[in-house]
Amino acid sequence: MSGRLLKKVLKEHEESKHKNHHDEDEDEEDEDEEQLGGSRGRSSINPFDLLNEGDEDPESEKETEIDDEEKKDEEADTVQPPSKNKSKKKKKKKNKETRANVVVKAETTFDETLEALSLNANSKQEEVQETKPSSSRPVLEIDPKYLNLENELRRMYGSKVVRSLESSTQAGGPGPSRQVRGGGRRGGVHHITKTVLITPMENWARWDRSFSMEFLETKDGYNYFRYTHSSSYEQAQRAFQAAQNLHDLNGVASVLINNPYHIDSLITMADYFKFAGDHQMSADAIGKCLYGLERAWHPMFTPFNGTSRLKYSHDANKPFFTALFAHMRNMDRRGCHRSALEVCKLLLSLDTDNPVGALFCVDYFALRAEEYAWLEEFSEEYQSENSLWLFPNFAYSLAIARVYLEKTEESSLDSSKSSSLDLMMQALKLHPTVLKKLVDKVPLKDQAWGKMLKHYYFRSDQSKNPSLDHLISIYVERNYLIWRLPDVQKLLKSAAELVIKQLDDKESDAEDFLSVKEEAFPAKHNEYSHLSIHDFSDSVPTLPPDNLQNFVADPRMGGGEQVAAGGGGGGHHQQQQAPPVSDVANRNPLAVFLESMLPWVNLGEGDDDADHQPDNNG
Repeated sequence: MSGRLLKKVLKEHEESKHKNHHDEDEDEEDEDEEQLGGSRGRSSINPFDLLNEGDEDPESEKETEIDDEEKKDEEADTVQPPSKNKSKKKKKKKNKETRANVVVKAETTFDETLEALSLNANSKQEEVQETKPSSSRPVLEIDPKYLNLENELRRMYGSKVVRSLESSTQAGGPGPSRQVRGGGRRGGVHHITKTVLITPMENWARWDRSFSMEFLETKDGYNYFRYTHSSSYEQAQRAFQAAQNLHDLNGVASVLINNPYHIDSLITMADYFKFAGDHQMSADAIGKCLYGLERAWHPMFTPFNGTSRLKYSHDANKPFFTALFAHMRNMDRRGCHRSALEVCKLLLSLDTDNPVGALFCVDYFALRAEEYAWLEEFSEEYQSENSLWLFPNFAYSLAIARVYLEKTEESSLDSSKSSSLDLMMQALKLHPTVLKKLVDKVPLKDQAWGKMLKHYYFRSDQSKNPSLDHLISIYVERNYLIWRLPDVQKLLKSAAELVIKQLDDKESDAEDFLSVKEEAFPAKHNEYSHLSIHDFSDSVPTLPPDNLQNFVADPRMGGGEQVAAGGGGGGHHQQQQAPPVSDVANRNPLAVFLESMLPWVNLGEGDDDADHQPDNNG
């Protein structure tokens, strides 16, 4: 509380004392009326009530009135002292009541705040609870501590190993850091704001506030938001589109010089570095995207409790989904499956329409992170048009999760759930074409698999259903590594043999599953054609330097060497760096040049590169 406000409160207190001095000898009814309407008087007596002003609710006031009446009834039975002493006694009690009520109201207000954050409390809370299942919130609730990739690396390898790796990469060699040394022309150290989604590097540029997020509406208990762009960002967007139409990656890199947080340019550079084989630079570009996107969040945007929505249908929101999905893949590539699972849950909670296909890889990350119980809970509680167990990835992944849950003593005693063998047989009857694809992809080389594939039910790898075939291809490409585990192969083999035996004895069982599948996935057109199978693959294709130059460079330019020679600052930068030439000697010249143009990158260690640093500290 400021000194001016405190003086004002004390002045009001003195005026209140003089004003109430002539009313001390009035009867109890008049005093009751003063106390019932004295919420403003109470705040003037206790200055700390101002901290909770506006947080009082009718129920709290009602409780205060009841307490006042009970205390007045007790005082009526006692001998009344002189009015002056009586007034002092009542004031002491009144102050004690006020302090007690402050504590009660503070607790109530805190609970109500938590309720508002999780349910967006408003006048329609009861209606929201009826329309939205209460169980759908916790199953997608995100633990921010698992979003940090460095935390999971420390849990897996230990803090000493991670620190030694960071110190080695910061020593000047090529690697993850490539950080700018020194403070630039302005001098000093640039301290960058920490975020939840990503751990920013201190050599990144300051957040330029070129875009923000606006609140749209509250609907069915969810808050809807959308990103908005400033005029300078829209100008950069037009420059990016012009460079994109010319396939001029040099122009895209130029956009980032003056607009270091232009998201589309960063994503384009990330894709280029990925195809060039420089995965760390690709991850850094995605990290900058997420840093800027998180800094633009609206104060009401609370994505970690599942109550905020960011619809993919808004064009300005699409880059956030693209960057999050790429960040999830980078986590998976580094073996941080628990962190990747949290990012996948975030993608599912932001838009329940599953625009980027997070629903078709969440089971993989749950299995790799050994979150078997959560996967079962998610499959039971998540709301979808079709039951999740009808999708190929969940049909098989739930059986695998049950294998490991059965090894625990508690789960083995639970007879209400189907066994892993029953679940695997059900998956094979629903999606028999998965078996042939797995045998080819894993691969499974035992002769027994060849005999099984000769059976009419498992002979084909196509179901003549475009949507289902596409989902099965995504599942096999994403999850085939899990099928290399001996326990999983043993379960699949036993289930396939039993299915063949049952089919030979009674075919009606298979026909029932086929009818269920046809109803869930109508064979009209591929509803998931917008999902690329490559986006769910562990393999990262790389292109030869010539193909990269022809694909991304301006066709008016001859090649990587000519671009570097005519690139102004980039070419001058490479000529000045005699010592570190060995670090980039075996890399694509065009990639090195474009990397040198990025405002957060410094390939050298000297003081002559200060020309690149105002953007990093401005």
